[in-house]
Amino acid sequence: MSDKRDYYGVLGVERTASDQEIADAYRRLAIENHPDKNPGDDVAVARFKEAAEAFEVLHDRDKRSRYDRFGHAGVDGGAGGGGQFRDINDIFEAFGDIFGGGGSIFGDIFGGSQGRRRVRKGADVHCELTIDLLKASRGVTTAIEFPRHKKCTTCNSTGAKDGTALEECGYCGGRGQVIQSSGILRVQTACPSCGGKGRVIRQNCESCRGEGYVQEQVEQEIKIPAGIDDQMRIRISGQGEPSPNGGPPGDCYCHIHVQPHVLFHRDGNDLITPVPITYSQAALGATIEVPTLVGVEEMEVPPGTQPGEVFTLRRKGMPDPRGGRVGDLKIHVKIEVPDRLDERQEELLRELAELEHANVSPHRRSFLEKLRDYFVPNEDE
Repeated sequence: MSDKRDYYGVLGVERTASDQEIADAYRRLAIENHPDKNPGDDVAVARFKEAAEAFEVLHDRDKRSRYDRFGHAGVDGGAGGGGQFRDINDIFEAFGDIFGGGGSIFGDIFGGSQGRRRVRKGADVHCELTIDLLKASRGVTTAIEFPRHKKCTTCNSTGAKDGTALEECGYCGGRGQVIQSSGILRVQTACPSCGGKGRVIRQNCESCRGEGYVQEQVEQEIKIPAGIDDQMRIRISGQGEPSPNGGPPGDCYCHIHVQPHVLFHRDGNDLITPVPITYSQAALGATIEVPTLVGVEEMEVPPGTQPGEVFTLRRKGMPDPRGGRVGDLKIHVKIEVPDRLDERQEELLRELAELEHANVSPHRRSFLEKLRDYFVPNEDE
């Protein structure tokens, strides 16, 4: 059995507590046991870690559900389970936003090491690409275009008019951080005036209008793997927006659309296509031509084939984009009934019907013949 305390008991909430109640309880314990407020207190650090572990599980609906059903066994040991924090920095990295200031509530007050601003990854960008089924089956290397931002060369991304310098923010004195007080609690947050930069622009750059970045249209080559399906997406690492504070750039996600095909319907990695045959081919058997992704191939139809019967051509479907097994091509046989017959065809079919003792419709007569019989009855009757 696990010697860990019950997570609800750690946070001091009921098992029916709402998400907001869980967050409030964790925030309260984190502030009370924060290492910057309790320097050298190993017990407080242990409580701080314990509260973070409890919150990490209970604020996630899936993990909370597993914990409610199986206890610690439902969230320990596996991927995404509780207790993955190696040290205090891991907790700040995961839940820094709940403290309202990059993980440090008391950094400037107690001289803690967590007051440094974390760099942020740039935003991701998105684009779309439409291809046909044949290209999707073979894979293709093609070029895509998408908009993103780059540093303004006019102002060297400062946002200030060329030749003018950034000025110290008067609200925070250039520190980029301010301390908000509420009773005995003092919380450090980013300066609302300069956004944490510590500097402000007095005259905007005309090229970027003070943003420091201008939009550009990017052309990027992308490799589409064979077998890609509709609504899949491909990530192009490092081709997104630049970071606003020196971090890595974001990524570009290309969303793939595969056009419907006139012959093939996709079902996973399998392809389905209807193929019409005649009654005589179904009854007597035949060699017919069927479409595949690489061209027309011959297929044997055995005698006595029934309507709707399915024949499978192994490994003639779509490749697996993840490297798995190639799908199959499934031929759905549809028996065509002619809507018009010449005299010889009708004669032969009627002979066949007599042999089968089938009750078929009589030979069609003209509308005038039917009218004559109606108004001029047979005298023998």
